[in-house]
Amino acid sequence: MSATRAAAGIIFGAGEILMATIQAKTYHAKPADIERGWFVVDATGQTVGRLASRVAHVLRGKHKPQFTPSVDTGDFVVIINAEKAIFSGNKLEQKIYYRSTTRPGSLKAVDAKTMLEKHPTRVLEEAVTGMLPHNTLGRAQARKLHIYAGADHPHAAQRPQPLDGDTMGIG
Repeated sequence: MSATRAAAGIIFGAGEILMATIQAKTYHAKPADIERGWFVVDATGQTVGRLASRVAHVLRGKHKPQFTPSVDTGDFVVIINAEKAIFSGNKLEQKIYYRSTTRPGSLKAVDAKTMLEKHPTRVLEEAVTGMLPHNTLGRAQARKLHIYAGADHPHAAQRPQPLDGDTMGIG
């Protein structure tokens, strides 16, 4: 018997064992195994789309090695200074937000500039929720997002950590 066959665990001959192929087990996160953290993001001077993409990444939990697509493994995110987020290009004048009151002919249209002045939190909320799954899981992940127009927030007791590219492992 050669040393390489013995090292590989394959033995051929009388009373020998043929090792079955080893199947890797896919990890599936369980709700009890998930540890949720709190992060705070300052939106001052940040582009709405890029910020929303990074926040959606954390809300889904894709920055964790335990990420499972069908389980809510994400962390809580607090966004402050939402009124100071910026749009690139001409989006401030050209981007239109649509909503409906579910009545015939009731489509409401508001441009980004007006929306940012009247409801600054809604701009980031729509951007982030649009990047999450559009199902029950996505709605559960969106509930972990807290957006505030000013610099103050009531989540100091959770001791949120500042969120940056190094924390998330992306850009």
